[in-house]
Amino acid sequence: MRPLAQSQTLISPEIQAFVGGFPVLLIHAGTTLALLVGGAAVYALLSPWKEVDQIRQGNPAATVAFGGVLLGLAAPLAVSLSVSSSTLDILIWGAVAVVMQLLAFRLVDLILAGSPQRVRDGDISAAVLLVSARLATALVLAAALTG
Repeated sequence: MRPLAQSQTLISPEIQAFVGGFPVLLIHAGTTLALLVGGAAVYALLSPWKEVDQIRQGNPAATVAFGGVLLGLAAPLAVSLSVSSSTLDILIWGAVAVVMQLLAFRLVDLILAGSPQRVRDGDISAAVLLVSARLATALVLAAALTG
């Protein structure tokens, strides 16, 4: 009787769901992470504030500010992932989310004029304000993605 029990376990609906779903999980998560890395790279390349260079120089305020960029990109991407039904859907809505969030980051930088310079000067309070504003816009965009 033992071999029969083991074969039933191997064909259980839970195992079948895992075998069918795990590759999809990897593809969808990988696609979303690639969008996150791509968005962060575009931000780093286009940012006049050059946070990555400042991080390399040991500026903790720049580290906090760039952490806000990562979180600000991740929030709408996570929602995009959760509401999408296919990899193409994730790519389309994820790319839209990244572009919109990058534009929102630039708008926040313009509205909070002077904050990016204060971040370059190592002012943690300015970095926290930038992070808060970026996360606020990310949450609004994430909610908008749910329709």
